[in-house]
Amino acid sequence: MAILSLDCGTTGVTALVVGTDAQILARGYREFPQHFPADAWVEHDPGEIWAATLEATREALAASPEPPTAVGITNQRETVCFWDRETLGAPRRAIVWQDRRTAAMCDELRAAGHEKRVTELTGLRLDPYFSGTKIAWVRDNDPTTWAQVTSGRVAIGTVDSYFIARMTRGLHHVTDPTNASRTLLYDIRTGQWSPELAAILGIPLDALPEIVPSYGEIARTDPATFLGLDIPIAGIAGDQQAALVGQAGFFPGSAKCTYGTGSFLLVNTGDRAVATDSGLLTTVALGRPDGSLTYALEGAVFVTGSAVQWLRDGLEIIDSAGETQALAESVPDSGGVVFVPALTGLGAPDWDPYARGLIIGITRGTTRAHIVRATLEAIAFQVRDVVDLMAREGGVNLTALAVDGGAVPTAGGPGPHPGRPLG
Repeated sequence: MAILSLDCGTTGVTALVVGTDAQILARGYREFPQHFPADAWVEHDPGEIWAATLEATREALAASPEPPTAVGITNQRETVCFWDRETLGAPRRAIVWQDRRTAAMCDELRAAGHEKRVTELTGLRLDPYFSGTKIAWVRDNDPTTWAQVTSGRVAIGTVDSYFIARMTRGLHHVTDPTNASRTLLYDIRTGQWSPELAAILGIPLDALPEIVPSYGEIARTDPATFLGLDIPIAGIAGDQQAALVGQAGFFPGSAKCTYGTGSFLLVNTGDRAVATDSGLLTTVALGRPDGSLTYALEGAVFVTGSAVQWLRDGLEIIDSAGETQALAESVPDSGGVVFVPALTGLGAPDWDPYARGLIIGITRGTTRAHIVRATLEAIAFQVRDVVDLMAREGGVNLTALAVDGGAVPTAGGPGPHPGRPLG
């Protein structure tokens, strides 16, 4: 028996066929384009994401020694998609979790006195990172799409919901608690959409997906639209919660940090939704078929691996991410160069959507090796800030931290690394 695992990240889709012994039998990968139509705006074309999904899945299936019997989905979490319920086409681009266009809207909601109640219900903050204000922005700025939403023609959801709609030929409009808990519209204690939050943000609840458990037989793929596969969709989880499960973080105190586009440190807090007054988030780690929820504390760092991608695609001072280790090791230190990678604002612990990136300490002797080393050091510094915040404000003193993600090397090459002691 084999399972098809689909991971829709921020820059690409990975398809894995995994055997019963958790060995990877086959894989496929496709990047999809990033769109930056204005300063601090980040968008994806849902059709391009779906095309990349089909190509990556086709590659994995062709290389697999056996066909999958079920599929599980994990995804970038707060990105908002809009799609036609009948044609499944997208009337507009998706607004990505990194997008900062709603910073002023968050300020207005905060000034109106809503943040305390929003945090109490959701465990989150009023920040452009989350889905709710992105949806409200479309309401205010895209009247054509919004008219289709209010008429019932266009559905709203995170990337998991869009995937399932495409995989089932539009028969299912669902999401799970791990994704719903990132929208600013979900009450983390009742486990349901909140009419109060929907009213604050002016969003119709009937446009949102049904909330289903994170695992179990959730729906079934349509072979006519999904590469001939007629198999159950048996799991959904936001990418960071899926990584916690993948690292066997099933017990309170279990912790992991994923080094991907950003870096996200999650600590399992069991059946307690632990609230803090710091820069930590309270989120759902898993929604069970019996309706119970497992919670986590999260420290979210927005730009880590994507800073390396920017060195490659923006500055063009490296040809591949794989070069960075050798370049960084070619100099004894960063030569006084410090890089603050606030390329899409700052997450924990600062939560400043207006922050912008900064490289300082440059001299005539600065080389690309120094800039690369400063970039890698910035990743470590940001994560250390979150670890310290967990101890200081969250009361969580980590003794070990499991790590994974594309930016984590091992002796055998890129890939996840088992838990390492902190010291």
